[in-house]
Amino acid sequence: MTAIGSRDNPRVRRWRDLAGDVRARRKERRAVIEGEHLVAAFLDSGGRVEALILRESEAAQFESIAKRAGGKAVVVTGSVFKVIADTETPSGIAAEIAIPEAPAGLEKASACVFLDSIQDAGNVGAILRSAAAFGIPHAVLGKGCADAWSPKVLRAGMGAHFSMAIEEQADLAIAITRYAGRVACTVVRDGTALKDADLSGRLGWIFGSEGRGVSDEVGRLATLKVTIPMPGDAESLNVAAAAAVCFYEANRGSGRRET
Repeated sequence: MTAIGSRDNPRVRRWRDLAGDVRARRKERRAVIEGEHLVAAFLDSGGRVEALILRESEAAQFESIAKRAGGKAVVVTGSVFKVIADTETPSGIAAEIAIPEAPAGLEKASACVFLDSIQDAGNVGAILRSAAAFGIPHAVLGKGCADAWSPKVLRAGMGAHFSMAIEEQADLAIAITRYAGRVACTVVRDGTALKDADLSGRLGWIFGSEGRGVSDEVGRLATLKVTIPMPGDAESLNVAAAAAVCFYEANRGSGRRET
């Protein structure tokens, strides 16, 4: 197979745009995932790639993944792959995938996480990863959040995207009303201590940006406000760390245990 060697190749330009431009992703409903772990996780979830992109020098070592992808592999030279890849030292494998349409079922979701204006891609991805790890099936991202399908969020999510229903650009007030369940919100002080809070049953979580926190409009919809007690000198936790602590405590309190 002859490798594509021109950066001006129409397919290469399109993949570059999908990797780097949120407008292109939202217009086409397509994204580029990068790295063997993410591609394998996507295939394990039952996903079908639109195109598998392999760097020429590593194409042979990804033969098994190429077979799983249904023979849709496109080989490119190293210089071309670097244009498509978002990481400084790419592993040599990427894939174009379809972004799922806005999911239904929020009204019946067993749990949900609502993100309010969290712009840091690493935090958004880490929260999704923790949510998936603790069995939260639905995530709703407000209009000020980082794009869930950007390369950085996808990497931080470590495959969480492929096991969750993710809704973006949402009006959180409307979404929380649609959810119609109990909703908890973290506050720095004066909330119920997390270990003492009733986190049982169908529960949603609201997390806001580290600087501004949850907006007043969204915060007013919380039926429970909790505080994570911290004996140290730090005033607060990173939002992704706080989310992981909350998910763990809710999971522990529900009686579910690791198997």
